[in-house]
Amino acid sequence: MRTLDKIALNTAMILSVCFAGSCKKDFLTPEPLSFYTPENTFNTVEGLKSSLIACERNLRYEWFGDGAPIITQNIFSEVAVEGTTDKSGPAQDLNLLITPTANLNSTDYNRIGWYWSEGYKGIKYANTAITYIDLPAWKSEEEKNAVLGAAYFHRAYRYYMLTNEFGDIPAILKEVSSPKVDYATVKREVILQRIKEDLEFAEQWVPVKADGGAVSKGAVSHLLTKVNLALGKFDDAIASATRVIDDGVHALMTQRFGTDKDDATKNLIWDLHRPLNKAVAANTEALMLVIDRDGYIDNGDFSGGGSTMRQGVPFWFSNINTPTGNKGTSDAQKKNQPLIDWDQANMYGRGIGRCRGTWYSTHTIWDDPGDMRHAPGVWMRMEDLLYNNYTIKSDPYYGKNLQKYNSNGGILCTDTIRSWFDWPHYKLFIADNQNSNPSGGHTDWYVFRLAETYLLRAEAYYWKGENELAAADLNKVRTRAGCQPITAADVNIGTILDERARELYYEEPRKVELTRIAYLFALTGKAAYNGKTYTLANFSKDNFFYDRIMEKTEFYNKGVTTNHGDKYTISPYHVLWPIPQGTINGNVGGVINQNEGYDGFQNNVPPLTEIPAE
Repeated sequence: MRTLDKIALNTAMILSVCFAGSCKKDFLTPEPLSFYTPENTFNTVEGLKSSLIACERNLRYEWFGDGAPIITQNIFSEVAVEGTTDKSGPAQDLNLLITPTANLNSTDYNRIGWYWSEGYKGIKYANTAITYIDLPAWKSEEEKNAVLGAAYFHRAYRYYMLTNEFGDIPAILKEVSSPKVDYATVKREVILQRIKEDLEFAEQWVPVKADGGAVSKGAVSHLLTKVNLALGKFDDAIASATRVIDDGVHALMTQRFGTDKDDATKNLIWDLHRPLNKAVAANTEALMLVIDRDGYIDNGDFSGGGSTMRQGVPFWFSNINTPTGNKGTSDAQKKNQPLIDWDQANMYGRGIGRCRGTWYSTHTIWDDPGDMRHAPGVWMRMEDLLYNNYTIKSDPYYGKNLQKYNSNGGILCTDTIRSWFDWPHYKLFIADNQNSNPSGGHTDWYVFRLAETYLLRAEAYYWKGENELAAADLNKVRTRAGCQPITAADVNIGTILDERARELYYEEPRKVELTRIAYLFALTGKAAYNGKTYTLANFSKDNFFYDRIMEKTEFYNKGVTTNHGDKYTISPYHVLWPIPQGTINGNVGGVINQNEGYDGFQNNVPPLTEIPAE
């Protein structure tokens, strides 16, 4: 199957051209011990399903590991920024750093290139099952179509992400088993329409319930709702979302459950996000999960666990002084340092502040005092931490809560970008039984859950101007969290995005959803809450994505500079990411378009309005 890696559209294209025109000598001809033949590999049900197992495995990587890709989704939105302040390179000065030739796949910089290569890798695995679906001897047409439907889901998931990250892109619907260097760009809406049709087929055949990380009917209908929204088919989006909400299988969790249900210091929201609670039968909210457990061994880059605490918790054990001038905090652990009285590293995680929540996501949106998602014990404020540096026990502030300012108004934190911000403890805290520094251990993770289905249907109602119904769906999520209901008069896209930020932080691909919404404003011409209207013709120069980030984020709109001297910048064209230049260069037999705002856009040709026949 290694020949299929050419779909990643990178250096393999170049190599295939080089090998086609050189290395003719016989002594260079390989003598393989065996050949990859799909007739032998995929002629059994188990063999064909192996490609779906690869799809499920690789889906996990988005949320796991150091510098997890989901962080790039967050920092290209209004909910977070890249918080690393001790070096240049991380995605802060986006105008300078985000280019087609830059390093676009590094845990130290950004993971844009990961979404490109991993997107096409997932498409490759799904296409393998689709291409050879008729090889095995199936027990029934139903069994075959269930597997085909699952493959359609995985391919649709990747294309949904890619088209809302990169816009118009190449479309590949069959396995590519030989070098191909003549790809062409296809219009985004053409690809979305095709995956809509695929998901409608899948919805009829995949099982209502599925084990572990497998595809269920609810997951298919949920993704179909997103695709329907992306196409501006709002009635279809309402219908597909309603099929999930009314399926008699799924329901929002409204009662305490699972491992910590008797812990009075926690609440339902805490229960919903405990590692062992996500996949239990009692949890009727989960639609699609990725699975990662203690003891699991994987060849990927997250064998040490989720790393959620390392990524999303502030660098609290450094840069914070007591009012008397002493270093106030320590990451020492009780097991190694008996003098430590408060082992905050294990209690909250040894964070490095890479995914730094903005004031918008950590303060502005929390406007209801009854919100369980922001309650003490599940949400952490910096002032909840203690001065725990065991070397300053004589300091009168030892053991007391942190202070940001001294009595004269002087700031006590020397790096407020990296070391001082609040965070959702209930979501990011994962006990770590493996790493010497508590970073965030193994856990299942939500891909889709029913709370988002309600928010998607609310959005569809909003686009149709049916704000009473939109408010009703928003209130399903709000009241479950203990918030007061809103009215139809309160509904706008900002209300919906605020609720998504409260409910889905570090779960949803925020950049993808914000770009999808920006496309819809441009497609429909509907005025946003800021009074502006947008057009597709001017999409990369003037869009809701950029306006929303500049409105809500206190970094890009105020010229904030890190201690290392790097300025936070962003531009309207970042609504779409750059196509990696290596992909364009390697496609010597065709043209893959570059997005507007990036070098190479001047070489574009009109995108295809039909997907090429394979």
